[in-house]
Amino acid sequence: MSQESLPAAINLREKLTLFSELWSPKIVAQMNDYYFKLVKVEGEFVWHSHPETDEVFLVMEGELRIDFRDGAVELKQGEMTVVPRGAEHRPFAQRECQILLIEPVETVNTGDAGGERTVVDPEWI
Repeated sequence: MSQESLPAAINLREKLTLFSELWSPKIVAQMNDYYFKLVKVEGEFVWHSHPETDEVFLVMEGELRIDFRDGAVELKQGEMTVVPRGAEHRPFAQRECQILLIEPVETVNTGDAGGERTVVDPEWI
């Protein structure tokens, strides 16, 4: 492997300084058919599910609650969870929370719900 073809280090903290929009995932890396996306969230998202795939939420900074129809999971900085495929869920953050999402390339942020918060073609940063 030549020096030019070595993989680059990706500084997630630095990438998080490049945007301020809420609920607008930004792609920072791809591994096979999976994207690694950074997103800043605050307030309540829409109820939705991803019928074809699981979804990973890793809290980089802040606190996140993921509501399910029969309960909720609370995540603090450095914690993660895997939302199972088909599970209807709704992320919520009292204050701004910074998250790393890991999900298949074709995954749409609003899943089967659609609506005004849908990001069809996430930006690479």
